[in-house]
Amino acid sequence: MQQPVFVSYSQTDRKLAYDLVTYLEAQGVPCWIAPRDITPSAEWAAEIIDAISKARLLVLVFSRSSNESPQVRREIERAVHKRIPIIAFRIEEVLPERSLEYFLSAQHWLDAFPGPSEPYFEQLCKFLQRDPERAPSGPAALPTPEHASATVRPTATAGAPVCSDSQLASIERQLAHYLGPIAKVLVKRAAPAAAGLEDLQRLLAAEIESEPERRAFLAGARATDRSTP
Repeated sequence: MQQPVFVSYSQTDRKLAYDLVTYLEAQGVPCWIAPRDITPSAEWAAEIIDAISKARLLVLVFSRSSNESPQVRREIERAVHKRIPIIAFRIEEVLPERSLEYFLSAQHWLDAFPGPSEPYFEQLCKFLQRDPERAPSGPAALPTPEHASATVRPTATAGAPVCSDSQLASIERQLAHYLGPIAKVLVKRAAPAAAGLEDLQRLLAAEIESEPERRAFLAGARATDRSTP
């Protein structure tokens, strides 16, 4: 019997999550979703933990609401702990907050906007059906529906990196002073979207919660930049 796909979502996105499950199951992809699949009288948390452990992968319906959901965060943490692959099915133009950034940075992503939803359901379903017994490992770009092919996020010009390797390493070291090991992931993700070195510094400074620490990071980064030959 094929292992199910665990669908994680926030209550705000419940309708879309259930529509996704209905579509996937109609195409032969079994799913587990709460509260539908929680046994009556069972302990909620225990059922969810058990379902994640038995899932072949987890699909996160990712939005501003799920970004702020403690329950979603716990489910993602559990999936990572159990080495369950995760696909972030992103339904809004939003990036993960620091609490989720660490867990989602190396996972699969599918941008599922702008609407309608069904073409994105179809693309996700095709991805899941490629090998029903095994989820792919490592980051990958999922195919984009044809009607959304014109939606392209700006990136740096190909062949013209905004910073040298030594500059990126320096920025990473300085950011790590405030954020720890996650700095490496943040620098790697922000660099392709930055318009230049100063823009990259501003993007990374926004990840620091404390205003005084943000100013200190920017001052240190700019001072280092001026002293770099």
